[in-house]
Formats: sequence, C-alpha cells, structure tokens
Amino acid sequence: MVLRRTPLAIAMVMAVVLGSAAPVVADSGGASVVSGAARFEVLTPTLIRMEYAGDRRFEDRPTFNAVNRQLPRVAFTKTQEKGLLIIRTGKLTLQYRLNSGPFNQDNLRVDLMAGSMPVTARPAWELVGSCDYGALCEAETQRNVNGAIIADEHPGFTGRGYVAGLTRRNATVGWTAKKVPAGKHSVQVRYANAVPSGEPQTMTVTAGDVSVPITLGPTGGWETRAIAKVEVDLPAGAPAMAVKCTEVGRCGVDIDSVALTPLDAAYPIPADPAHTAANLGGWRRSLDEADGPRALYEGMISRDGWYLLNDTETGIMQPNGSVVARPKRTGDYQDGYFFGYGHDYRQGLRDFRDLTGPSMLLPRWTFGNWYSRYYAHSDADYRNEIVPGFRANKVPLDALVVDTDFKAPNKWNGWDWDPQYFPDPKGFFDWAHREGIRVSLNIHPSIATSDPRYAEVRAELGRDLRVGLCNLSEECRVFDLSNPAESAAYFNLHRKFEEQGVDVWWPDSCCDGSMARGEGISPDSVLNAQYAKRADDQGKRGFSWNRSGSGFGGYALTPAYPAGPWAEHRYTVDTSMDTTSTWELLSFASYYTIRRGNIGMPYESHDIGAHNYPENGNKLPEDLYARWVQFGTFQPLLRLHSNHGVRLPWDYADQARASATKFLQLRESLVPYTYSLARQAHDTGLPMTRGMYLNYPEHEDAYRFDRQYLYGDDVLVAPVASPGMTDVKTKVWFPPGSWVDHFTGKRYTGPSVQEVSTDLSTMPVFLRGGGILPTRTDYVDHSGQRPLDQVTLDVASGGIGTFSLYEDAGEGNAYRAGEFGRTEIRYTERAGSGTLTIMPRVGTFPGAVPNRTWTVNIRDVAAAPQAVAVAGAATPFTYDAAARTLTVKITAAATAQTTLTTTAR
Repeated sequence: MVLRRTPLAIAMVMAVVLGSAAPVVADSGGASVVSGAARFEVLTPTLIRMEYAGDRRFEDRPTFNAVNRQLPRVAFTKTQEKGLLIIRTGKLTLQYRLNSGPFNQDNLRVDLMAGSMPVTARPAWELVGSCDYGALCEAETQRNVNGAIIADEHPGFTGRGYVAGLTRRNATVGWTAKKVPAGKHSVQVRYANAVPSGEPQTMTVTAGDVSVPITLGPTGGWETRAIAKVEVDLPAGAPAMAVKCTEVGRCGVDIDSVALTPLDAAYPIPADPAHTAANLGGWRRSLDEADGPRALYEGMISRDGWYLLNDTETGIMQPNGSVVARPKRTGDYQDGYFFGYGHDYRQGLRDFRDLTGPSMLLPRWTFGNWYSRYYAHSDADYRNEIVPGFRANKVPLDALVVDTDFKAPNKWNGWDWDPQYFPDPKGFFDWAHREGIRVSLNIHPSIATSDPRYAEVRAELGRDLRVGLCNLSEECRVFDLSNPAESAAYFNLHRKFEEQGVDVWWPDSCCDGSMARGEGISPDSVLNAQYAKRADDQGKRGFSWNRSGSGFGGYALTPAYPAGPWAEHRYTVDTSMDTTSTWELLSFASYYTIRRGNIGMPYESHDIGAHNYPENGNKLPEDLYARWVQFGTFQPLLRLHSNHGVRLPWDYADQARASATKFLQLRESLVPYTYSLARQAHDTGLPMTRGMYLNYPEHEDAYRFDRQYLYGDDVLVAPVASPGMTDVKTKVWFPPGSWVDHFTGKRYTGPSVQEVSTDLSTMPVFLRGGGILPTRTDYVDHSGQRPLDQVTLDVASGGIGTFSLYEDAGEGNAYRAGEFGRTEIRYTERAGSGTLTIMPRVGTFPGAVPNRTWTVNIRDVAAAPQAVAVAGAATPFTYDAAARTLTVKITAAATAQTTLTTTAR
C-alpha cells in the first residue's frame, strides 16, 4: 500500500528540522564513501550511515525515521589496506572487506572506545520479523499477534524476554526465513512448559504452504527450557513461518526463540549475546495491565558504546509529507545508522535527535497538574465539585481529561455528547477556559452502526466501513486510517468538538480493530502523526497522547513494524496506560520513563496513582497514594487518573492529604524549570528524566541504581517505592560532589551510597552543589493565571553551576521563528564568597515581562555572611540558622537590560 495522500505530520516536522516544508535531504556535505555496492556516509564523528545496494541505486531521500542527513561537514580519512576499506573519524574506525557483498558480522567491523574499554562492534542486520536460515530468531522480536505477549518474569531466556499468552486461538510467533534452500529442514523451538497437568502441549508449525503439528513436552518448570523440532519440506525462497495455537487449551507454553535450520543441525546460539545484554533498554507499546516490571525492547544506549538503527524497511518521506514504500530492489539492500558514541551517551542522543528530528515542544500548560478519571463525570461535577475542590484546597489545576462516558449514543465510541451529563458542551469549554483549564477528550477510533453520525460517514465514503471488534453489545464499524478517504471521514467526526473548544485529543487506540496500514511505518505512528498535524494546522502545538511504537489491536507489544518507535518523539506523549497500583509498579514506573529517554522520547504520562487498585474500593493506601503524587511531581507530566477510583488529596486522611497538596503545589511552582527542561530536550535530545549513566557513565552504581534519575542535570530524584508513613529508608547513590536535600537542607557527599529517611512530607530530592533550581514564587491556580514576574532561585552551595531559564508565549508555534527568551544564570564560589549572576534576558516574545522579582535562596550556608551585595550595593538579607539558608530578595529588576550579580561574603 502507498500512502500518497495520507495527511501525516511530516511536512510540519520537516519545517522544524530543515527550515522548509520541502523535505529535501542530500548527502552529508560530500562525506560519502562508495565502494562498489556499499556506501558509507560519515554524518558525525560518532554516526555513520551504512548502505548496501546490490543494484547500485542508493537512496538519498529522507525516510520516516531519518529526516535529516544535512549535518555539518565531518573530517575523516579513508584508505584501502589489505583488501579492506578503512574509514577513520577520530572516534570510530570502520573496516569493510572490499567486494564482499551485503554487510554481515564477518565482513564489517567498527572499533571504538567505551570509556577505557576497546570495543569491536560487529553489527547484525536482521530485519524486523525475519531471520536468516540457520540462525536463532528471538521470539520477542518477531511478529507476535492475536494475544501473544512479551514477558521476562522467568529467568533462563536469551535476548530480552520470551513470548507468553499463546493460549488464545491463532496466537502466533511469526517470522520470515531468508535464503532457504530447497529440501528438508527442521523447525526448532526453544520453549518452557510447566502446565500444572504436566501434559505435552501441541501447536502448529506453518512453513510456506506446509502445516504440521509440533509437540512441546513438559520441561519441569517455567525457568527450564527445552528444544522441540519438526521436519518440513520446502522449496527454495523466503517462506513465511509461524508457530501458532490452533487447539485452544493445548498451547500453554512460553516460546523463547525459534529457528529454521538444516535437518540435523544443532540448535543455533544467539548472535552477539554480550551486545544484547549491554543494551540498557528502551520501550514497549504500553504497560497496560502491568502490576510490576515488564520486558522492554532495545533502546539506543548500550554499555558497550554502540547501536545499529536498522532503517532498511522504513518508508520514504515524500515532499508532500506522505510516506511511500521503499522501491523494489533487484538485489540485496541494507540501510542503517551506526551510532558509535562510546560512553558519551549524551552525544549519541544528540546524534539521534539530529538525524530523526527534534522532539515536539509541548505547550507550557501541560507541565502543570492534570485531573483525569474513568468515571461518568458531568458538567455539573466539574463546575460545582471538582474544580471548586481544587481551588478551595489551594491545589493548582491546568487540565481536565473527560473520559469516555461523555459520549452518546454509546459511551465507548459515540460521536455526540450525552445531554444527561453535558447539556451545553460549548458552555462547558468556555467555562473551563475562563478558569484557565484546558480540556482533553477521550476518543476510540470506531463508530457504532446505530450512531446517527454513521450516516455522515457512509454518505461521505459512499460505502460502509469494515465491521470492528468494539467494546459494545451492538455492531460497530472501524476505520483504516491509512486510507485517505476513511481518515478524512474519521477526522470530520472531530470537527464539531473542535469548534466547541476541545484543546487536545486522547486517541485511545487500544482495541476496536481500526487499522493504519503504512509502508514502513507503524500504525501508532500513522495515527499519532495525523493527530499532531491536525492540531498543528489549527495553530496549536500539535501532539497526540497515546500508546506508541507498534500496532493497534489489544495491547500488542511486538515491534512488528519496521519503523518502530524511533520517530514517535516528533508527535507523541507516550502513555503507559492502564496499570495496576502496586509498590512494584511504582518502582518500575521511574525505570520506564528513564528508558523511554533511550529512544529519544522526553515525555511520559503515567496514570498517577495507577489505573486500577482492586482492593479497598479502589482507594489506595495512604502511603502508596502520597508516594505516587511525589513521583509524579518530578516526572515530565503529572496526570492523576484512575478506573473509577479516588485520586484527589481531600479523599485521603490528614498525612496523605497534606503530602499530596504540598507536592501538587510544588509541581505547579516547578513549571518554569520543567518547561526549560522540555526546551533542552527539543534542542539536544536529552530526556527530561535522565538515567544516572548519562552523566556518570564510568560509575557502576550509575547503572545499578536504575530507579533514581536526574531531573535535568542538577536535581537528583530517588522516588520512594516502599510502604510506611514515617522513617521510610531509601538507598540513594550520590554521584561525585556534594548534594543538598531539597526538603531538609542536609548535605551528602559522593560518590557514596547512603540511606535517606523520609516521611510523607518529604522525598529524596537533592540539588547538586552549585546547582540552580528556578521555581515560581507566587501561588497560582493554573500556569497561565499571571505572568512569570516572580521567580525563586534555590542554589546549593558547594560547587559551581549554570542554568538557562527558557520562556516563550507558552502556546502556538511562534517559538519556531525565534520568539522566545533565555535568561542565563550562573553561580560560582571563590575565597569564601558565593556569587550568583543573572544575565539580561536574550530574546523576547509577546507577553514577556519587563521586570521580575527574584528571591534567591542559597542552601546549606554554614553561618550568616558578613555582607551581601547586589550589583555592588549592600543589600538586606535574612539567614535561617536552623535551615542553614541565606535569602536575598531582588525587587522589580528589568529582565532585558540588567545584569544582576549577587555576592555573599
């Protein structure tokens, strides 16, 4: 299928990346080396494109993933020695055996340094869902459908996990075997069978047109694997292969890997297991139904310093923004990007950002507090109870999410308002906007046949839609969003709501049977890009918030689409979705956000409190609720959500209520800081929540303490994920230098591992010595209530640091044309004095404040200073001996003209 007319958000992305709506990408400034059918493009000293075209037709157009190859010219050398082409960049040495055919682990190597460790990389070129004849195929990376899920609970697997959930009819592990000779072969399966009955399980192997049963005997435990095999007779070629459940109740196994081999061959060994183990993980489509850790697919960051992004099958971007299939080839073809960053992981993420385009910059309001609940709330509920509750309890609120029950005639996928709940929809939006609150609506991409608006769809198309699998007791119809006419009909259903005032859509593409069949692009990407472009065309900062990186249909976890998740940062706020609240899940949530950063995704939206809590009427224990809110305070987004449960502070007893109120207020005050981190992510590719290894790659504890993270470079966050109301101990690894507790003022020195004790009023959050944390000084009900004319700077003594405070209009896309401002702030210490310098704001934008009041808190100061001067003039100050904090207030200073230097001696 060719997506010549599908309205994807590509033109917008190219305008961001290249400064033009026309996506014209050429070779990288002459840094191209051609050797026969192989081409190497040196894009940066740590990034090389490797392309093999047996027909000598190289591809210069952008792909859906690789939108920008026009990077600054790179100095490198190329030589031919002993039959090898050798390219040296100063960071990498690539060797390719001349005239040796497609790239493989025998004819291609790249040498680099990962810290002090020399590494020889031999990248493998397997395509998604296909494996060479005779090679081991990890089941979790194949085309797993119809209920098959990825898991890693039972040890003993190879790769990153195994496939479970195969008991549903037609649940499948499928792949394509390449370069199969004619004759008899063995299909081999590595599996575990510990069903309670101890009986053999029977599945069906399909190989091309052949179908044969395969018996999977008991293995004695889920952590114990065995090999089963069956003979097949095949013609030469590339047959479609599958291990499938065709007899429900007889398929209770976990499949670790599969292989099509010569008849009597031993089971193949995994390719480069050390490199697989070194990868730090990246993504899965969602955490739906998770109550603890779940397996992740690979991210770009690996401890051995390299990653191959295989782009061979990703679709081509057209000048009009559509995506089409790669051209048919008469010979072998490979296209990929070798990232050889060593332990400079930040450079690797920068290379990734430059190649794939920047992440979207979300509107400023998204970084405040969201309230969401799967519950039949009415207009009156929001006006008379919920929002007044926020205001009365002094809890800021920026966004409301109206879940599915607002719809009529069906609560799941109706395309009108239920007047019982919303008699005046436009009035509801107008009221919310006057309150400074943005509104998101939940949408499921389907429509009931009985819905009156289905007649509009049928009239527009001149035919019926396909019957779907909706959560209804009546027939429903579903859309093919890669079909231009059906996509247009689908989005026309949105227009009425948009005219009434909806701010952002929640396209919940979980389970109806809609599709988006793209050429070299995942269904999630098709949908999310369309939503992002639609909003962008309306003058908003277009984004979708949804699952990402894979396909529709249940909660599919397989990367069965070549493009994978590598471009989702341009369109999507990823959502972990319908989780179950446990301490184990809370602990894993921080790990999950960190790993999302390894695929260039700066944003993650967890259900804060989690979707489900099956005990105690879905009201969380007091400590678990409070710790969830604390966690959300230092995440990219904070969205309270539940499945009919209660997640508001005033639903809980005194300690939890006070804690949640305090941290939701803190969340709002952090908006200037969080918004600045979002701009950093847009500019550099660095995530907002940063694994400790990004800044401290040579420290083993940076990998071992994988639930704590840096929120920006200077704020260390270690979420509490264990029960208790008082004196809860959390082990924290402190990197080199000094770290000051944000709540208690206590100083810690690293590198060291120490236990930090907290009650519900505090959490382990630390500011690096010299670090600067800007927050809003004044309380506001929402982020747009007043201009940012009062800022507090918390500065930790004991080091030096800088911070760039970013501001713009908060909405709209004028920032792309340079309408924004940056205020550089520096802190230094020397000879017993500390100096804070606030530079004039550089740049401006509509609404920029001309003057600003600054409150400066220098933390962990041993004694009151003798004097404090601002711009050379003596200035009053206060000193809190108990808190060891020096405070200076600078009133109404001009933001654009004045350099403020505050020195305490």
